Amino acid sequence: MRADRLVATLLVLQAKGRVTAAELAEELEVSVKTARRDLEALAMAGIPVYSQAGKGGGWSLLGGARTDLSGLTADEARTLFLVAGPSSTVAPEAKAALRKLVQALPATFRADAEAAASAVVLDPARWGEVAVRTPPFLDVLQRAVIDGVQVRMGYGDREGKVTERIVHPLGLAAKGSVWYLVAGTDAGQRTFRVWRVRSVEVTEDPVVRPEGFDLARAWDDIVEVIEEKRKVVRCTVRVAPHAVPWLRAQFARDVVVGETLPDGRVEAEIGSPYVGTIAQRLAGWGREVEIVGAPEVRAELARIGAELVALHGPTSTV
Repeated sequence: MRADRLVATLLVLQAKGRVTAAELAEELEVSVKTARRDLEALAMAGIPVYSQAGKGGGWSLLGGARTDLSGLTADEARTLFLVAGPSSTVAPEAKAALRKLVQALPATFRADAEAAASAVVLDPARWGEVAVRTPPFLDVLQRAVIDGVQVRMGYGDREGKVTERIVHPLGLAAKGSVWYLVAGTDAGQRTFRVWRVRSVEVTEDPVVRPEGFDLARAWDDIVEVIEEKRKVVRCTVRVAPHAVPWLRAQFARDVVVGETLPDGRVEAEIGSPYVGTIAQRLAGWGREVEIVGAPEVRAELARIGAELVALHGPTSTV
């Protein structure tokens, strides 16, 4: 659910007291199905939203209409900001609304809500892997980040060997559907895959947070370092200037656009962990792209081309 729509849904509920899914859909300019799904998601997330069937029924915020959201409990306020606050894709209007909501919360809840808003960063671009379930220790680690307490954590390496360590949880990042913990350790800041966490014991010792630490900025730095390490295959290409935006759209962070050549074409470098990834994505460009060097990519493109000719060419038996 988009965070700005979530905030808008709550604001509509608090202003109107009770709405049907159809009324909410008209208000937010979405489909009735989307409005109903958003309302159900809010309720499942722990926000005090409930439905009443029958004539005069609809969806309400527990306690009726309010001029603020101070009726939320501490856990509910924290949930709202965990769901809506951290996303890097949140619209500026939603961020402004969240800041106003923070001010509307009771002072005793405010610190928790603000901590929750900076506890998680969402990065939709995945690294090739897909997680179909939530890691078992995600909730307790999230709670430790918000509470600012150290944890004793059992962690398995690539071979499955488990070691125990004390870490200072600084934030969580969802890369696609895979979760990572950013934490301080005796050896400096480290990133842990949450699926490899085998045990978590929460301590009462406070987290030592680096001065000026910002999770979103730290995650950008982590991603940059990891993606640079993953680019084991590098391929230089030359394309016409009009094709550069399409190249950026196709390869995103994996392409670095360079200088314009004397013949008017633009040179760019593509990096990827896999030869096949580059070749498959460039196969549809035909004569639009010239690959310079990278014989392994050229060979893979030739193989793909031969397969296409054999399957679809004039002598094909298909």
